[in-house]
This record gives sequence, structure tokens and C-alpha cells, in this order.
Amino acid sequence: MKIPALIAALLMSAACALHAEEKVVVYNWAEYIPESTLQDFEKETGIKVEYSTYENNEVMYSKLKLQQGKGYDIVVPSSYLVSKMRNEGLLQKIDHKKLTNLRNLSISLMNKPYDPGNEYSIPYLWGSTGIALNSKEIDPASITSWADLWDAKWQGKLLLVDDVREVFNMALKKHGFSTNSTNPDEIKTAYEDLQKLMPNVRVFNADAPREPFLAGDVNLGMIWSGEAIMAQKENPDIKYIYPKEGAGFWVDSFTIPVGAEHADNAHKFIDYMLKADVGKKVVEELGYSTPNGASRDLLDEATRNNPTIFPPAEAIDKGEFQNDIGDAMKLYDGYWEKLKTGK
Repeated sequence: MKIPALIAALLMSAACALHAEEKVVVYNWAEYIPESTLQDFEKETGIKVEYSTYENNEVMYSKLKLQQGKGYDIVVPSSYLVSKMRNEGLLQKIDHKKLTNLRNLSISLMNKPYDPGNEYSIPYLWGSTGIALNSKEIDPASITSWADLWDAKWQGKLLLVDDVREVFNMALKKHGFSTNSTNPDEIKTAYEDLQKLMPNVRVFNADAPREPFLAGDVNLGMIWSGEAIMAQKENPDIKYIYPKEGAGFWVDSFTIPVGAEHADNAHKFIDYMLKADVGKKVVEELGYSTPNGASRDLLDEATRNNPTIFPPAEAIDKGEFQNDIGDAMKLYDGYWEKLKTGK
């Protein structure tokens, strides 16, 4: 090969390598960022988004653990998992100086015990897990608590979200225990009660719990608040109920895995998602609560005052936010496997 040709080939190879780096690899819950938002980010920054999804926290965690924190630039764990992933060395620190829009976030959802100083996580969305029902088929006044789902008349008719912490939260709160219990006796009591509930369960769903409601396959069950809002856009008869024992609450946050190959682009992605107008669009399309005070100020009054999106104080007081439960998670996982397999 002639020298000029060799130089040209090397320059082309370097250019291709540089171009290949202009991307960000995002691993997130299904239907958790509007497609148009990803497209707008690409147009504004020139950074291509490679996007894949998972069904629940456990799937994401297991994959990231197996890959030793490599393969993705952004993952979006729930609050209780942030501290676990941080302690296991799966996450890298986030450079706040690269986040010009960090000031938009409400301090009420910052600096939590699972990540003091938000060194490893930046809040994205938060919400609740409660009860959904089709008011054309079921009187909303007849369902006020988690305990109502155990009624034998719902045999083979319920939907549960496919998430171990969410399902156990329901049973723990039913017995007056903490969502974050690490007491083996309390966890066992919740498991034994969930065994009694299993005949009522028609389906577990983690991708889009609203879909079985909209299809008419179920009329009662657990649901995430944002899924309830999206369901109501298509069918106003779908109602959302905060159980009197207390709903489950969670915060999902942007994190950067320790093995991220495009960490700088990950910071750019997070900063873009913190823009006020972007946060507004996310709430309007997905129906979850935003920790972004600047975004909330842009919402119309009806959205800001929607109790399903922004829970009333009394609902928050009765419920609990999920925290890391340490080694007790192994006990939950063991019972969960037995519940799912019927063994």
C-alpha cells in the first residue's frame, strides 16, 4: 500500500472511531422516555441513542452485575437499588458540574439516604403503586384497601405488577408492617398471605400493566400511577385508588455504570432530560410525577392538581418510599420464586 493511501486509511479509521463514540447506550424501563424526546436529543446534540429496555429492577441489576458494570452508559434503577449498586461498585460518580440543569430539581427529592449528596444518582421520575379498577364493572366505593384484593370473588381476575418489592409491599402494608421490613417473621407472614392471594391472580405484568385493563382482560389489580394516567387517556372509566393501608412510593433515577464507555455523553443525556420543557413533556406523556420543579411550573393547572400524578400529602404520609433492604432481599427473592412457580 502506498504511504498516502495508508495515511488516508488511517484517517478514515480514526474518523470512524470518533464517529462511533458519539452515542449513548441507555438501558431503561419499557415506555419510560417518550420516543420523540430521544429523537429531539439526537437532533440537538448529534449523539445517537442506543436504547433497550427491561421489565423490572431485578432483570436490570442481574445483567449489569453479570457484565461487571459494562455495556451501558445510562441505567435507571429505583431508589432502593441505587445504594446496593453503589456499594457493589457498579456505579460511577456523577460530575454535577456537567449538569447545568441540576438546579431545576426539587430539594425534597434530593440527598436521600440511599444516595447522600446524589453522588451516584439523579432523580428522573417518581410515583406510586396503588389499585386500578374499571368503574363500569366495579363500584369504586367497594375497593378501598389492599385487603379487598384477597376477596374470593376475584378468583382468577386480578392483575399484579411483576415486581417482587411491589407485591410484597402490598402484603406487608396489609399487616401493618413496613415496606422495607427486614424481619424474617414479617416477610414470612407476607409470603404466606400472598400464597392465599395467588388463586385470584390472572396475570403478572411489568411491561405495560394498563394494557390488560384496556383490553378488558382484567378489571381490578395493582398498577403504577403513570400507567393509570395513560390508561385513563384511552378509557376514563379506569380509576386509581390509594389503598388505606398505604401505597408504595419510589424514585427512579439516572445512574452511570462504572464501565460506561461514553460517560461524557451520559452526562449530556442526563442534563438534557433535566431541562424544564423536556420534563414537562415527560409528565404529560407518561403521567408520572417529576422531581423537576421547573417542569412542574410549566404544567397546566389540571395536571399539577391531578392527585394520581402528584399524590396528596395524606397519601404520602400513609405510604412508604422503598429503601435498600440489604441481605434480606435474598429472602424476598426466595419467596418470590416460590410464589411464581407455585412450589
